[in-house]
Amino acid sequence: MGTGLRTDFHFGRMTMDVGNRRLIGRNDFRNTTNSFDGFDWQISQDKTWRLRAFVLEPVIRHEERLDTQSNKSIFWGTYFESKHFPWFQMDAYYLGLNDRRVANVANHRTYSTFGGRLFKDPKPGEPEYEIETTWQIGTRGMTDHFAYLQHVGLGYTFNLRWTPRLIFQYDYASGDRQPGDSQDGSFDTLFGSRNFEYTRTSIWGPFSRTNLISPGWRVIVTPTPSLTFEVKHRVWYLAQSKDFFGSSGLRDPTGNAGTSLGQDVELRALWVINANLDFEAGYDHWFKGSYFDSPAILAQMPTGGNKDSDYFYASVRVRL
Repeated sequence: MGTGLRTDFHFGRMTMDVGNRRLIGRNDFRNTTNSFDGFDWQISQDKTWRLRAFVLEPVIRHEERLDTQSNKSIFWGTYFESKHFPWFQMDAYYLGLNDRRVANVANHRTYSTFGGRLFKDPKPGEPEYEIETTWQIGTRGMTDHFAYLQHVGLGYTFNLRWTPRLIFQYDYASGDRQPGDSQDGSFDTLFGSRNFEYTRTSIWGPFSRTNLISPGWRVIVTPTPSLTFEVKHRVWYLAQSKDFFGSSGLRDPTGNAGTSLGQDVELRALWVINANLDFEAGYDHWFKGSYFDSPAILAQMPTGGNKDSDYFYASVRVRL
């Protein structure tokens, strides 16, 4: 309309990547992905800034029949991105969720999630950073809900052969301090993706953004434009010893099991053959911590569940 702005309007069934995908993302390693029915409207000025707003019904995945949606689950939000300064890029957002699909009132989720992100994209010979803070209020069932997620990342890309990139990361996702009381504190990652910074999430993905403390580092090298190698190491703790460990169902309500979940080392290789085909392989070893040796946790696991875990995968991705 002569303003020099661009606008996009999407209506129907869609997938979405928003921000750094911690709260809304396409699951590009899982064999299913988060999808939604509704509309997504965006307005932007070149690559300087973008504002988007959406109202959606999350698609419910079924194993033995066609996927469905429910008007008892509504997801909406606004997201603003600013790239006015290359060294000080900013996101700000508000997300709302009203999920009342299940009959059990204790599992109803009514959240307001808001936060912001400051970051600088990686470039050879320059430092990079990312700081994201997210806060969540509302109710889970009949219980008041207050939770938060904090992420810090610092890195540097060396202007050398293979352009090695070193990144240090730290995550804190709140847990429930005293289960069974009138306050729920377990952070809900909504529709976020995990594989890009935690572990591969297909048939093996033990860690999620709830009740978690995790420092770590990773090194990425690119011998050629089509070949990437990565090494990652992270240490894992529970934020609150009495709350559940992720979505595993494991919990020691006394807190005597402690918080040490162990550490993992991951190796990954990606070969992009062309724009339509790539090959990826990786290996992850999880050195389990003392949490899994406690009697209360051992009683909830199958025999040998406290042993270290090894996960190997190889995949081919075809884009049409």
